[in-house]
Amino acid sequence: MGWQAQPNKITVQGELSNALQLILNEKICLVGAGRTDSGVHAINYIAHFDSQTFHKNNSTALIHKLNRFLSRDIIIHDIIPVNHDSHARFDAIARTYHYLVSTSKNPFLDDFSLHVPQSLDLAAMNRACEILMRNKDFTSFSKLHGNNKTNICDLREAEWRQINPDLLVFRITADRFLRNMVRAVTGTMLKIGSHKIPVGAMEEIIQKKDRSAAGMSVAAKGLFLSEIRYNNVKLPENKFHLLNESVFF
Repeated sequence: MGWQAQPNKITVQGELSNALQLILNEKICLVGAGRTDSGVHAINYIAHFDSQTFHKNNSTALIHKLNRFLSRDIIIHDIIPVNHDSHARFDAIARTYHYLVSTSKNPFLDDFSLHVPQSLDLAAMNRACEILMRNKDFTSFSKLHGNNKTNICDLREAEWRQINPDLLVFRITADRFLRNMVRAVTGTMLKIGSHKIPVGAMEEIIQKKDRSAAGMSVAAKGLFLSEIRYNNVKLPENKFHLLNESVFF
């Protein structure tokens, strides 16, 4: 399920809003840190809401009630009181995504990674990351008709790592991402890693500012929104570490 509430569809925002309203017995307007497409996983997503009945000393009880009420697809880690003008979306200063790629068949990872049945050139993909980091305009990786005010993003990191002989992870951080951007970048990187296009093609693709020049968007199931950072809010430690003590490997 995706985040944003939609009529006659099950979404995280819709399910969580309903649960909060039932438990707190008041109308709740839940605002998330941004949209996630259906099929994308969010390990540490942030949302905010205003309440007249909630008090910080009963946050543990509310977390317990919510987790009992919500489906198995949704878990609440923490509830933190913040200033009344704090905003989950507009106050975010950085977002990090991970994309998992498995080069061998693994039924336990099938719902959480893209299976690419061949070896990939990790060094070439990381050289492409260096090119990516030198640029700001990512029109070529933006979903068509996305209604973005700007396609400029400030990338902070982009790197491929080998987790084990059969599993790779792409980590990318920026102040903001365009709709479908990470999946399009990953698809283009995989074309480079499989030697279908040269590393230098990454610069040409970016400069064309044309979505059709880039690779296909990879499947949503391998993508994880893993961290959102703020200046004015101290968040609890990330409970899942994709690169270290992971729930997957």
